[in-house]
Amino acid sequence: MTKMQLRFDLQRPVDDQMALMIAKTNGVYGIEHIKVAPTLDKIMVEYDATRLTPVEVETLLWKFGIPVVLNV
Repeated sequence: MTKMQLRFDLQRPVDDQMALMIAKTNGVYGIEHIKVAPTLDKIMVEYDATRLTPVEVETLLWKFGIPVVLNV
């Protein structure tokens, strides 16, 4: 396992619905942990790089209804 972190900006602040979607991603194979910034406008995703690529992580977030932009 190779743990990596990606930081994403959110296109809108976290609300109750998005918080539920973030919680559901914890069950996705390869996603280890998602942390929401105190400002509610950014997230940090810890993932297994042997299982997922950064593009796949971003795609998964969008599929779960989490509108993100990779913070480079």
